[in-house]
Amino acid sequence: MEEEKPWALISEVGGDGLLEDVTDVLTRHFHIISHRDFLQNPRLHGPRIRAVFQWNAQPVAEPALLALLPSLKVVANGGVGVDHLDVGYINSVGVKVTNTPAVVSSATADMAMGLLLASARRIVEGHQVAVDPKAAAPIANNLLGVEVTGSTLGIIGMGDIGYKIAQRSKGFDMKILYHNRKRRSVEDERAVGATYCPNVDELLQGSDFVMVAVNLTPETTGLIGHRELLLMKPTATLVNVSRGLVVDQDALVKALLCGSIRAAALDVTHPEPLPRDHPLLSLPNVLITPHVGTHTYATTRRMVQMMADSALAVIQGQVVPNEVTAK
Repeated sequence: MEEEKPWALISEVGGDGLLEDVTDVLTRHFHIISHRDFLQNPRLHGPRIRAVFQWNAQPVAEPALLALLPSLKVVANGGVGVDHLDVGYINSVGVKVTNTPAVVSSATADMAMGLLLASARRIVEGHQVAVDPKAAAPIANNLLGVEVTGSTLGIIGMGDIGYKIAQRSKGFDMKILYHNRKRRSVEDERAVGATYCPNVDELLQGSDFVMVAVNLTPETTGLIGHRELLLMKPTATLVNVSRGLVVDQDALVKALLCGSIRAAALDVTHPEPLPRDHPLLSLPNVLITPHVGTHTYATTRRMVQMMADSALAVIQGQVVPNEVTAK
């Protein structure tokens, strides 16, 4: 049985690769080999590889690598976004692409609300003051934040993640506006008390918090730029849990410096990480986390399990539940 396991290529275990504690999910079904070990003898290992498991966009599924893998059947991506993959090219060489939708939604929605709350209530600043040995009492007078309860949240992108954000915000009695390519059902809207905005401008003008939760596509690249930021309230906060390229970062810096908006909370930037001298890193009204929306142990394990299940379905000629095709 051990010899019958298909071979799979991964980036590495540990570091920026797969968490060591979840590799058992893969080794239950696959022989795994790291990219570094593979490169020691690609002529030997290449014909064996049936699946590539991508984590943090590694190993890069570029033509040079795919050419070394004549038996490859599937590239299984850890995460929903596949903007780093040339899906059309990969499909053209007879290889399927899969992703891990749904399982990432709850953790990402939790992170989105965490960023919103941390920015609104200045939690990071509060911690820094509280642990500063030079701080003198009273220390809280300069840490006034903005109210979350009863405020208006505008969600751009009401897919699975966006909808789960709406569910969480309902607990804060927030008024919910949303903009989406396709309007949700009346039942979905009623369940969270959401109001559909056919025009994103209306949402931007009426929201105290603007939450961006879209996929990165040619249409959403630069979706939030200078014009959109000027439409927002000067007291508003921008929260981005989608992709860095959805927001024009130069325009965002200008808006934050001149007070067009109050603050920004970002789990994503472009590039990642930002250059250490990037102006976003030094602005006091910016909160940045390093793209960790899905980073919980339970979610990571579910993602890896979904990757394994999808890859096995491809290899065994079964229906592929999470296949991604070129549009």
